Amino acid sequence: MPGLAPPLLNERDLLLAYVAQQRQGVRNAAHGLTDEQARQTPLASSLSIGGLIKHLADVEGGWIDMVLQRDSGSGSGEDRQSAYGDNFRLGPDETLAEVLTRYEQIAHETVTVIARIPDLDQAVPVPRGVPWFPADVEAWSVRWVLLHLVEETARHAGHADIIRESLDGAQMYGLMAAVEGWPDTDWLKAWKPAP
Repeated sequence: MPGLAPPLLNERDLLLAYVAQQRQGVRNAAHGLTDEQARQTPLASSLSIGGLIKHLADVEGGWIDMVLQRDSGSGSGEDRQSAYGDNFRLGPDETLAEVLTRYEQIAHETVTVIARIPDLDQAVPVPRGVPWFPADVEAWSVRWVLLHLVEETARHAGHADIIRESLDGAQMYGLMAAVEGWPDTDWLKAWKPAP
């Protein structure tokens, strides 16, 4: 997918295209990494590219669960707290390929679910007892959920860009050029692994 979302006229398609564009930016940041590199945390935080991808898959899947009013089976408060911390880390028994595949599966489910919803104004009840969800709002719309997914994914795409540049100097456009097979120009070269 190129660096800009396509100029679509259908609102649903446009919102999904923006989510896909940001999702691809995160995937591009992982291009060419080993599992070990995907686990590295080169900044002051504990964020890694593999952990961000795992987190984004969990978050997007959670929002689709909310849209469908489907129980995510997240367990008790203690279980959710532990799972929340774990979903930011690529565990020693997990691979980058596995979390990328899961992210792609979640993306496919998002598109499938949203395509079946007749009205983007459909209410999505706000879960209670979650500290970062507003207590004074009864429901969001599906449209709001999609816009939130753009926001959430874009925020973490920026994190992934910074982490990747800290790992090996690779930058977003060079990685995008490598992923999409752009020809090299005088001013932009596709990323290539170090010899």
